[in-house]
Amino acid sequence: MKKKIWIALIAILVVIQFISPKKNMSEGKQVNAIETKYSVPDSVSSILAVACMDCHSNNTKYPWYNNIQPVAWWLSNHVNEGKKHLNFDEFTTYSLKRQDDKLEEFIKSQKEGWMPLDSYSLIHRDAVLSPAQKQTLIQWAQGLRTQIQADSTFSQSSDKP
Repeated sequence: MKKKIWIALIAILVVIQFISPKKNMSEGKQVNAIETKYSVPDSVSSILAVACMDCHSNNTKYPWYNNIQPVAWWLSNHVNEGKKHLNFDEFTTYSLKRQDDKLEEFIKSQKEGWMPLDSYSLIHRDAVLSPAQKQTLIQWAQGLRTQIQADSTFSQSSDKP
């Protein structure tokens, strides 16, 4: 009986290797990316690339183990959830209010330390941010929020008769 269960489990593991989720990989420049409208200094861009963009952009750099099921399904779900919350490659499609809200949440994530997720930084050790790196991100996002809020105020006041 045990032998049949093991054979069935192995057969299932083999079969699921052929069922892969769609990968989050885009070619070329992203026309709606945050840097197309707002300044993203190199110091910020390099931190985002290491700690954020795998889950919060349209282009994930997949590790070798992404080719093994059910790990690929878990990673795909993780990336899709991350993009649903914040996608830097679609940032300019958000309303000004949503951009402001997302940056406020981003700042909170850095101050409280819940991003990047422990499950990500456990394997990607370079994604563990130092206090100085977190402060760099926070200051950039705060400055960007100020700019967006000014744009939003201008836009609202120009809409009134």
